[in-house]
Amino acid sequence: MADTDDIIKATIYYESDVDRSVIDDRRVAVLGYGSQGHAHALNLSDSGVDVRVGLRDGSGSKAKAEASGLAVDSIAGAVAAADVIMMLMPDTEMAAVYSEHVEPNLAPGDAVFFAHGFNIRFDLISPPDFVDVCMVAPKGPGHLVRRTYEEGGGVPCLVAVEQDASGSALALALAYADAIGGARAGVIETTFTEETETDLFGEQAVLCGGTTALVQAAFETLVDAGYQPEVAYFECLHELKLIVDLMYEEGIAGMRYSVSDTAEYGDLTRGPRIVNDAVRAEMGRILAEVQNGSFAAEWVAESRSGRENFHRLEAAGHDHAIEKVGGVLRSMMPWISAGKASVKEASGGQG
Repeated sequence: MADTDDIIKATIYYESDVDRSVIDDRRVAVLGYGSQGHAHALNLSDSGVDVRVGLRDGSGSKAKAEASGLAVDSIAGAVAAADVIMMLMPDTEMAAVYSEHVEPNLAPGDAVFFAHGFNIRFDLISPPDFVDVCMVAPKGPGHLVRRTYEEGGGVPCLVAVEQDASGSALALALAYADAIGGARAGVIETTFTEETETDLFGEQAVLCGGTTALVQAAFETLVDAGYQPEVAYFECLHELKLIVDLMYEEGIAGMRYSVSDTAEYGDLTRGPRIVNDAVRAEMGRILAEVQNGSFAAEWVAESRSGRENFHRLEAAGHDHAIEKVGGVLRSMMPWISAGKASVKEASGGQG
């Protein structure tokens, strides 16, 4: 384990900390062959783990999984044949699949794994007390988990144990994380609650919700002020990748060092006016909705009722002027997508 100091609070494991043999005699079922599912199954297989993929009847992913040399079975059949079950279906579908296909086929000594804590944190799934309940959550999309593994690297993972029926659940979770490449980069110990709440908050406040709303609002501000939409697109969306890449590689301070003094001064003096006390207060309310379960309840209800509001909002986003302008401009820059298959094409979509 990495030594901790006053800055680093987490326990971080690397390959030298992991006993890979813990998973050598286990049989793993990966349920779903979407973005994460294909990466987990292929990486496990390449690491010498006995793995099979569990798919719904008629799944369009079956041919792709079999073409990759993986054994494929029904969900119930895969669970019955395995003693480690990794749940990689969409959050809102997982509880029904678990109730119908997984729970009836569990046996003492089995382990139920998740890559996100949503269904455990919000009590949508309640495994029996005779199984281990663990999480191995790569901090990157499935295509990156697969690609970095093939290149000899790995994507950092979070690992957590919610229920340790066997007494060795953490060792098993670490061995699984190592087998998909995570221990090459580092595996951080957390809890289901911490992972779920920080993940949902990060998605809503920064990574997806906050970023897209900021980009669209800035684009609209420039266009409404009479500036050309094409110029607004480059300034508010296209160049964002440059800044994010610099922060990813060097941190915020490194990014500020790399940009002009004018840009850095504008960052330091105007940034706090954008993310002001009102924005911080709203972030607090969003976090509270995650913590108290109201967001989860809202999302589950939305899905069960047909996702009318979700699809309305999604369509509005597709129709936004920034998408139309961006589509034209990106067509003039073929190098952006050269040689890259879409994530859905690479992973086969949801299993």
